[in-house]
Amino acid sequence: MSNVGIVGAGSWGTALALVLHENKHQVILWSNEPEHVAELRQTRLNPRFLPGVELPAELAFTADLAEAAAGADFLVMAVPSHAVSSVAEQLRQTGVVRSDTVLISAAKGFDTKSYQRMSEVLQAAFPNNPVAVFSGPSHAEEVSRQIPTAIVAASADEAVMRAVQQLFGTPNLRVYTNSDVIGVELGGSLKNVLALASGICYGMGCGDNTEAALITRGLKEIVRLGEAMGAQAATFYGLSGLGDLVVTCGSRHSRNRQAGLLLGQGQKLEEVLPQVGMVVEGVNATKIARELACRYAVDMPLTECIYQVLFGGLPIEEVRDRLMQRGQKPE
Repeated sequence: MSNVGIVGAGSWGTALALVLHENKHQVILWSNEPEHVAELRQTRLNPRFLPGVELPAELAFTADLAEAAAGADFLVMAVPSHAVSSVAEQLRQTGVVRSDTVLISAAKGFDTKSYQRMSEVLQAAFPNNPVAVFSGPSHAEEVSRQIPTAIVAASADEAVMRAVQQLFGTPNLRVYTNSDVIGVELGGSLKNVLALASGICYGMGCGDNTEAALITRGLKEIVRLGEAMGAQAATFYGLSGLGDLVVTCGSRHSRNRQAGLLLGQGQKLEEVLPQVGMVVEGVNATKIARELACRYAVDMPLTECIYQVLFGGLPIEEVRDRLMQRGQKPE
């Protein structure tokens, strides 16, 4: 049995707490809102983020970051990507994180200031600690209900990724290992851009043919950028790439797809985000993906179109024509 602190009591953090509880680990779940912690303790429910799922009596909750980290063998970072850097710094300042504590990034995205991947952010804050990434096609709503799911534990250290594999693996959560940390993180981040695009397509009245083209050509963009950044192409055809792309583009659980649908119906970004209610990671990911494409001189026309819709004022009805009327080329 391990002591595990989960930093972030949203849908994913709560679902992972349930998995770890099933595996008989000692789990404490942190939220930065004392009122939220009080609700979790009293009701054993998390209706704002994971409605209808009961939380076992053995799960502990805290609003004290030091309490969540003290004595932890593993610390799971499950806050939104834009908050990872600040929360990691708060953790560092507590002074309670042991040097042998494994830090596990469960967030999908980039740091909005440095454009670093989440594992890079954690390693910068804790240079002596082992760091791993946990990513793949895994909606919290389904993991929490023990619907069969496959996911990836990634680390440059084989012993660390196998430890994370053992930590989370259950009869309903199959964990694979992968040493390509860059590829695993990029796949989990960039698929959110294409999920926005998928939603936009359906919101505009396009169909399954369009989505198939979008996923296929979008994956090609991800592979091009990933290889330029040092990732292995094969990673993007696995769970953390194609798998995550398929589930995020096609699922009713996908916040990014939902936001895209509303955008495709003609709503503005500032109107859409409050309706979705939770963080839409694809918005920041689109901005950063475009910057990385420029930095590495990689052609990413789908990403460019989504960027122009979100931030450049491109009318939504022009997206289809701009993409479909590009010059002819071999696949």
